[in-house]
Parts: sequence; C-alpha cells; structure tokens
Amino acid sequence: MKNTENIFSRRKILIYGLGKSGISSYKFLKKKADVYLFDDNLRNNLNLKKKLISFKKISKLNFERIIISPGIDILKCRLSKYLKKNLSKIYTDLDVFYSFYKNKSIAITGTNGKSTTAKILFDILLDQKKDVRLIGNIGNPALSEKKITKKTIFVIEVSSYQLEYSKMFTSKYAAILNISADHIERHKSLKKYVDAKFKLIDSQTKESFAYIKKDDKLINKKLKLKKFNCKIIKIDVNKNYNFFKKIKNSYFFSESNKENLSFVLEISKKLKLKKHLILKTIQKFKGLKYRQQIIFQSNSLTIINDSKSTSFASSIDVLKSKSNIMWLLGGVFKKGDKLNLRKKDFKNVRAFIYGKNKIFFNNELKGKVKFKNFIKLNDALKNVFKLIKLEKLKKNVILFSPCAASFDSFKNFEDRGHYFNQLIKQHLNGK
Repeated sequence: MKNTENIFSRRKILIYGLGKSGISSYKFLKKKADVYLFDDNLRNNLNLKKKLISFKKISKLNFERIIISPGIDILKCRLSKYLKKNLSKIYTDLDVFYSFYKNKSIAITGTNGKSTTAKILFDILLDQKKDVRLIGNIGNPALSEKKITKKTIFVIEVSSYQLEYSKMFTSKYAAILNISADHIERHKSLKKYVDAKFKLIDSQTKESFAYIKKDDKLINKKLKLKKFNCKIIKIDVNKNYNFFKKIKNSYFFSESNKENLSFVLEISKKLKLKKHLILKTIQKFKGLKYRQQIIFQSNSLTIINDSKSTSFASSIDVLKSKSNIMWLLGGVFKKGDKLNLRKKDFKNVRAFIYGKNKIFFNNELKGKVKFKNFIKLNDALKNVFKLIKLEKLKKNVILFSPCAASFDSFKNFEDRGHYFNQLIKQHLNGK
C-alpha cells in the first residue's frame, strides 16, 4: 500500500456536512490545512461562521480534498453536480483518521449487531487494562479522540454510508457480521450495498484478518466472486458451545447475541486476551439501550424494547426464540425488505401494526402471522394489555421491534425507544 500519510496536511479542503463527524473533522484539521465548511442547512454557529462558504463560491475555489459526512448522499444533496465532477477528491473522516493514525484498530460492520459487538469488545479490552477507544457510529467521531499513544487501540463501528466514499481507510482486524437487504434507498441496489460493506476487507493486506459469518448467503456469494488479500476467518457459533455453557448472563441466550459474541471471541484470540477475564466481562454485560433490551420482567410478563430494529432481519431471532409474543411493529419500511420466515417458524406470535404504512406490513405478514392494524403505537399497546388481561396466560412477551425506520414520527430510534418506555410506565401504573 502506498504511503498515504498526511495527504490532508497543508491542502485546501472543503468539509461538507456539519454534523458530529463534520465538526470533529474541522477541529482536527483547522490547524493542519486550509479548511472551508458547507452544509445544506447553514447554521448560525458563530464559532464556524468565518469558515462557512457560500454555494456560489464553491466552484470558484480549487479544493484539493472534499470530506463528506456519512449522511450526505451525493445524488440527493445541494452540491450533487459539483461532487459528481469531483469524485476523485472525495474522502471521509475515516480516511483522515487512517492517514494520521496507524494504530491497531478493529473495524466492525454488518446489517445487524454492529453496536453490540463493538461495545462487548470495547468492554473486554477496557477490563484488560488496554488503552481502548470506541469510535465511529457508536462512540465518538473518529477524529475527536485525544491523547493518542502507540498503544491506543481503536474499536470502530463502521456503516455502509461511511465505507461508500472512503478511499484509504483500512484496518488490520475487520468483521462483517452479516448482510441482509438494507439502505437500498441510499445505495440504489443490493449489490451496491454489499459492495460498500466489502470495502472494509477489500482494502486489507496480507497481514490483515477478516472475520465473516460462515453461513451468510450474501457474504458467501460475494466471496465466490473475488479473491481477497487478507486472511479470512469464518465464524461458526457452534465452535464456542463449551464457552457458552459457562455464561449465566441471560442477554447471551439469544442466537444473535451468541453470534455477536463469537466474533468477539475469535478476535480476542488474535489479540491474546485473557479468557477468564473475558468471561468476567461477559457475565456483567448489560447490553445497549433499545437493542433487544428487557425493560420489564415478572413471572408472567416480559417486555422487550428493540426500537433499534429497522428491518425484519433484525427481529427474526427474537421472534423465533420466545413464545406467546405480542409483536408491535410499524414505521417507514426499508425498500427491498422481506420477512424470510414461514408460518411454521412462528410459535405463538401475534402482530400489532401501527402507523401509515400498513399495506406493506400486511402483505409481508399475511399467511404467516395473525395481525391487527392501528393508527398509533399507543392504541396498539392498549389492545395488547387488554388481551393479556382477558386471556390470563402464564407467560407473555411484549416485543417492540418495529422493523422500520423511525423518522415518520420520531427523531431517531432512541427517541422512539424512549417514547415506548414512557408508554409502558403509564400502562403498568394503570394510567
């Protein structure tokens, strides 16, 4: 690989998008380069006002580098024509990060489980007294970390949006947990989405290690089409059966979390981490908010807040592992999403669909699950509690796993998850 160190130093740079990654890129580069800023929605930030550039002036300045935020879609943004003409100049904050830091890093991507896997690995490294930083989608922006030393290890959650326009970023250890149809609106096709994910291992060298799910159809299809330089390690959950028997933490009883942990265990072997300390960390791991999070549990009722679920693939594991489930779902469905379960795969699942996009969910669930439609989430939840009271079953599970994006009614999945928790409090208190 060519020496790409400091290709951003002393350059004329345009940073497009002033979210967290854009602001951190500016703060990191402002004393290293000649930096200008642009955002589709210009903000009244006095600290940045001097560096903000107008739309008309952008084409007049000869920018050598353009750093775009992950949320920028070059086909649907104000600078679309300009970016298309200057594709070779486009980079991401991950590229800047890599050009300045050659530290040991573990990059994790996949359709589902990225955040949980990254957090488990981070906690394990922290408990083993490593100088570890959690960055990317889950933690701080890549360029906001301070006091970096040669011993600093980065655990990076990487999205397809970040990888799509990255040109230089690579990591010695990389993991693709799984791939299913997602973000097709942005990538335009499933193939392009898969290609974006695989950029993570496509950039690796012979000295690098790539961890991929053994029986993932889309991953295996891609592996047949191309030979990669890195050493590929296929993850098989069954290999860790004896280790799983020692775990008493119920969070890791689900197949998806066992799978996430299997990746961590394999990476830990290469990092030569102490196994007894790994187990100690796992036993106390509580999971992340709104990701298959148990928010209430009694002898007769378990309530799971899985607001992070934005596709059917992210909910399948929970649906198959529990019985007598009252499943709440709805929102902005993902283009190309499919419920790849048959009627016999469900035990006792009933669905309660809320929101405006009922037709899509009705079509996917028809013939597989009994369902009812509601206008609002609270209306659906009221019906669920009414049924639980009437039927008086010994074990009930309320599963809030929307299988859809949240922006029709909420700012993000955290806002949606918080709202659901508030509704549950009201219902449990009899309001």
